[in-house]
Amino acid sequence: MTSVKEFRVDDPATAGSLGRGRFVFTDAYSVFDWGQMPDAIPRKGASLCTMGAFNFELLEAAGVPTHYRGVADPDSGEIVSLPDASAAPAEMAIDLTQVPDLPYEGPDAGYDYDAFHAAGGENYLVPLEIVFRNRVPVGSSLRRRTDPADFGLDAALGLDDWPDEPVDLPEPVVEFSTKYEQQDRYLTRDEADRIAGVAEIDALESLARDVNRIVTERADDAGFVHEDGKIECLYVDGELRVADVVGTFDENRFSYGGRGISKEVVRQWYKTNDPAWVEAVKEAKAAVADRDIDDWRELCEPDPDPLPPAVVDAVADLYAAGTNAYTDREWFDAPDIDAALDAADGV
Repeated sequence: MTSVKEFRVDDPATAGSLGRGRFVFTDAYSVFDWGQMPDAIPRKGASLCTMGAFNFELLEAAGVPTHYRGVADPDSGEIVSLPDASAAPAEMAIDLTQVPDLPYEGPDAGYDYDAFHAAGGENYLVPLEIVFRNRVPVGSSLRRRTDPADFGLDAALGLDDWPDEPVDLPEPVVEFSTKYEQQDRYLTRDEADRIAGVAEIDALESLARDVNRIVTERADDAGFVHEDGKIECLYVDGELRVADVVGTFDENRFSYGGRGISKEVVRQWYKTNDPAWVEAVKEAKAAVADRDIDDWRELCEPDPDPLPPAVVDAVADLYAAGTNAYTDREWFDAPDIDAALDAADGV
């Protein structure tokens, strides 16, 4: 269920064992859960693969279990560690778990997680996204779902409403949202515990906090602020491992010198320049709740506008420059990160 990565299976997972496969990162992008948008952002796929591999290797070095096995060297095709890659890779080798179908039973019954877990047994991808937040930037969904008082910010900072600038949280916040439903929805802890199956919710939270700490420390070393992000996890034989991809500009929000660097740049462009489509997406998501279908895209009349070439170029440079800075290696011929941010500010 990914729109910007292709998924290749070398050896399929079974009920008793993990399989092996690869993510092939493309230059496609997605915003507002739409899926693949009408154009592509050059070097984006290689940027995400490189940054994701870098973070997986940080996690492995810290003793955090993951499904990562290495990257495909662009010249030889061999699976190597990132420092041994001849250039920025676009393919990542991974262990595979089972991903059962999640049946939709209509607006009254909802999704059948019992069927999902019956098929997954004890080797499955946990159908949750575990979200961690260190800061509440502009564009964060936390702004519409909570008040500053929920985090003690009314007393600590005198905030009754969210201001127009980012706000640091006193402690990282961990939330749970759905993974395989057509619309992401945030869950209570009890709901998340039920949806997680035999995977323990406390262990999922602990793993997310470990990942957040490691990525935050690396970001700080490289001059970034790590604002928020998420992980996905697989469960096998009683162990949780970090899956999907970790700590990229698509999965996480970062800032540099007070300016945001993530695909939030693209989201904000659409809110400003294609508001009719953004509103149509919002209305379609709301309308599907009363229907027997769960794919809201069928109800969305307009398609998104393509990005202007100048925006594509600026965002491409932002991904590449950010990856260079975060990994401390010149993988890409790109402007320095301050110049890339200046260009993105102008779109």
